[in-house]
Amino acid sequence: MSPKPTYRIAAIPGDGIGVDITSAAIQVLDTLATANGAFAFKYTTFDWSSKAYLERGWYMQPDWEAQLKKHDAIYFGAVGWPDVPDHISLWQMILPIRQRMNQYVNVRPTRILKGTHPPVAQLQQKPADLDWIIVRENSEGEYAGQGGTTHGHTAHATATEVAIFTYVGIERIMRFAFETAKARPRRKLTMVTKSNAQRHGMVLWDKVFYEVAKEYEGVVEYDKMLVDAMTVRMVNRPESMDTIVATNLHADILSDLAAALAGSIGIAPSSNLDPTRSCPSMFEPIHGSAPDIAGKGIANPVGAFWSAAEMVRWLGKGELDAVADQFMQAIENVTGNPETRTKDMGGSAGTKAVTEAVCREIERVCGK
Repeated sequence: MSPKPTYRIAAIPGDGIGVDITSAAIQVLDTLATANGAFAFKYTTFDWSSKAYLERGWYMQPDWEAQLKKHDAIYFGAVGWPDVPDHISLWQMILPIRQRMNQYVNVRPTRILKGTHPPVAQLQQKPADLDWIIVRENSEGEYAGQGGTTHGHTAHATATEVAIFTYVGIERIMRFAFETAKARPRRKLTMVTKSNAQRHGMVLWDKVFYEVAKEYEGVVEYDKMLVDAMTVRMVNRPESMDTIVATNLHADILSDLAAALAGSIGIAPSSNLDPTRSCPSMFEPIHGSAPDIAGKGIANPVGAFWSAAEMVRWLGKGELDAVADQFMQAIENVTGNPETRTKDMGGSAGTKAVTEAVCREIERVCGK
């Protein structure tokens, strides 16, 4: 009998509630591994926090890339603290990781979990109308880092932020989005653009989309939306969409709207994927570090758990899909119980209580 696989996880708790939810995620992942018995996890924790940055002057050590590549996946909590400008914390940690680890796809599933209360009346009556996968281009676009500031300390300061769109970058994200849509029951893809006003990069974005679409004629139904009209459609006609592909900036914004429509940003997961699997992919909730509730024990860990479930699914390469589904069932059994919901979901339970409840459900649902 071959030994069971042990997945090496680089854990980066980061800042604020990222510390609490990373600890909670590790607890439920270990419970899942024990209950299933077919695999295990081994963690290396990296203290790349803003507190450490203020003490030593850097987030990640010089060999950070080599250290991360020793692992099968990265689990990330959150980054950001009031004492450090956001552009420093992002550009000295999470954005370099995404770029250097070839994580050019960001996947953000959105649906209404049991026990959540969506703010739109239609979704309260028909929660199944919101079931989306947002595919975000994760390596270029508006977050490519191109640009600069001239005469920055004068009244004549000039700043440029250059959005980069390459044929290669667009083609690979469109192909990933079409393949994602193809694997979903509805086989429908909506492409988000702003090519009516951004006449160069976004026109190329549209052009490549339609070129790739030719390969999926009759297989995937597809349409196009301007980003401003897309916000209206997400609210008024959520049932009309399934898989959505958008640029780095547009998908970042739209996925927050999607989380709000689903009932809470605290439940929303994300996966930063290297589809070539040459580098470890990274999994994180989208809610951020939330300094206002940090250390209070009230953070919602559901987004962290859902991200962990997506990590299990990715690590298994198809063989752990059923385990990830059981994991999600355990999570929804907990969110469906009014006594084990956090404040943002209308309850009063704390992070620890929700975590322990999910562990109990994992043992019940996933145990042999």
